[in-house]
Amino acid sequence: MGSKIQTSRIVAFGLVILILLALCVGTLYQLQIVEGAQALAESQAHQYSDQTVTAARGNILDRYGRVLVSNRECYNLYINTTRLFGDDVEDPNALILQMVNIVEANGIEWTDDLPITKEPPFEYDENMSALSRRMLEAYFERHGLDEDTSSVELMSYFRTRYEIANSYSSSDMRKISAVRYALNVRYAINTGDYIFVEDASIDLISELMGVVGNVIEVRSSYVREYNTQYAAHILGYIGAMEDYEVEQYMRGEDSGYKLDSQVGKTGAEYAFESWLHGSDGTARVERNADGTLMGMVYTEDPVPGNHVYLTIDIQLQEAVERALENGILALQLKRDEDNAKAIAAGNEDEVREDIQEAAAVVVDVKTGEPLAIASYPSFDASRVYETEYYKELTANADDPNIPQPLYNYALMGAYAPGSTFKPLTALAALTNNVVNTETRIKCEGVFSKYADQGYAPHCWIYDQTDGQILHGSDNVSEAIRDSCNYFFYSVADSLGIDALVEFAEDFGLGEPTGIELGETTGNMANPDNHEGVYDVDAWVYGDTLQAGIGQSDSLFTPLQLAEYCAAIANGGVRHSASILKSVRSFDYSQQLYEKQTEVLSRVESADYNFAAVQQGMYLLAHDVNSSSSDVYNAFNNYSYNGEYIGVAAKTGTSQLGEEKTNNAIFMCYAPFDDPEIAVAIVISRGHSGANCTSIAKDILDAYFSLSDRDTSAEGENALLR
Repeated sequence: MGSKIQTSRIVAFGLVILILLALCVGTLYQLQIVEGAQALAESQAHQYSDQTVTAARGNILDRYGRVLVSNRECYNLYINTTRLFGDDVEDPNALILQMVNIVEANGIEWTDDLPITKEPPFEYDENMSALSRRMLEAYFERHGLDEDTSSVELMSYFRTRYEIANSYSSSDMRKISAVRYALNVRYAINTGDYIFVEDASIDLISELMGVVGNVIEVRSSYVREYNTQYAAHILGYIGAMEDYEVEQYMRGEDSGYKLDSQVGKTGAEYAFESWLHGSDGTARVERNADGTLMGMVYTEDPVPGNHVYLTIDIQLQEAVERALENGILALQLKRDEDNAKAIAAGNEDEVREDIQEAAAVVVDVKTGEPLAIASYPSFDASRVYETEYYKELTANADDPNIPQPLYNYALMGAYAPGSTFKPLTALAALTNNVVNTETRIKCEGVFSKYADQGYAPHCWIYDQTDGQILHGSDNVSEAIRDSCNYFFYSVADSLGIDALVEFAEDFGLGEPTGIELGETTGNMANPDNHEGVYDVDAWVYGDTLQAGIGQSDSLFTPLQLAEYCAAIANGGVRHSASILKSVRSFDYSQQLYEKQTEVLSRVESADYNFAAVQQGMYLLAHDVNSSSSDVYNAFNNYSYNGEYIGVAAKTGTSQLGEEKTNNAIFMCYAPFDDPEIAVAIVISRGHSGANCTSIAKDILDAYFSLSDRDTSAEGENALLR
């Protein structure tokens, strides 16, 4: 039997519904009619914009996980054009000038994209960057200006277009024009928003916002931070893209780059750009009428770059750079004293040139990995971004007689190896049965085989003693110890240049090393390019003799010499000199790449042949009859913590011609009985290889002292000791 619904309940329910409807209607009336205008105004006052979220670039670390280059969070200042040109600002130009003057008064640079000189007569910057050129062309096209518009015409156009009063001085007019140009040109080219000041201090932010208020927007970003004063040539630096880099990086819409993206310019920053560069994200930003940030929603998350681990040991790198610089300063001081004495005595012909550039390289004998690569002079990588400092570094870039701080002489400098080439000649002669370990060749002082043809080169000892002292009869080990030119003239003459070229190739001399930082390959003297490349006469017998002692056209890099020395030490295995050890993801959770030892070539010869060459290098450092007393005195009783360490070494003096001071070349490896490291040093105008001895000793001291320390990387979330 169905239940009855009471009429009173139906009426009550209906009244509730009517009351709720009335409340809704009333609320809507209040919001839309009574407060509608105010709500509309508030809604319109809220501004929404898409903002680029900068992705952090990956860190660069050494082999033990010490962070060498990282990112520091910074604050960049942007100009809000809506508020700058809004009703609240009476004179935008005056406000722009006021902002620029405040920044300059604080000694800080603001971003000036206008490629025109700062003072009249206004002219285009002859050295404008590729980005500046692209921006200028885009501005011309957008505003209908002729591509031949002169700088003066452009400045006149700015004054008219931006209504810059004639009461402003020319320099002030240019400042205003530069900011307005930068704001306008961003609409004509694919770049990020105009950054008025990068990495602004809190004091500057406070001062600016106190004067101009919400016309300035503050956004967080990152700047590169260098955690070491050393390894500048290895680490490199970043900068704005050039034209060729635009083509290289900006392929497709999803390249992750904009025209004003910062990319690696040199060193590891350049070599490992694809690993280090992250992908910027985007965010939808809401601000109220006062410019206060009300909210931000990521529409595309930024992806940070990956972290790159290098093979170098930064502590050893620092020690090598200090040893190289201190050694050069000591040599130059002695050079100055000797030159002063020579001038005082009227012997101007004995005055030697100043020492110029230098380099030192340390590699792992067993893997070929570079442990330290030092180039002198160096620079402060953290300051390359400073305009005046960069101008200082490049002031003499066109003068070949002045060392260039930005140039990596360890990888790009090519030098005749001098007598450091003789171990290779010895091994080639032994392998090809020109001599054996028992063969002795008597030093005659003058190699007279071609005397009747006008060519009779001397042994160095003959010239030093006026022929009164000669080397006697040397076997191959003793010839290396004595660095006897006569011995190596003889075997090179019998070998021929083809055998020397073959062994040089196997040892990697004049060949790519596998390092990713960029290098010159140098040249092994040979008939094929002797005439065409060097613009000299065709190859003759004398060239083979000179090639056998490391002269003629042979030019090798310090890195090649270090890897060559390592191959002698390990019995003929030449490894890649790749400097990339591993790569980890941005959160360190994944190993994306790990280097495997790579053999580039092998020098095939009997173990006893290598032993004879190695023994010769050992005798140079430990035999009282060594051709270099400096080397003998430094290493004969060399030890660390009371433990004797044998050293194998070879000096070289690279002759540059009459009235030119010779280059100094030196290489060594240690310990002799179980080699760990090989070292190569080159000092331009260093006079003799023996002058590198103290530097080499300091490097070995540093290496063996560091070997006693705990060099393992700290674990994640662990406190640094």
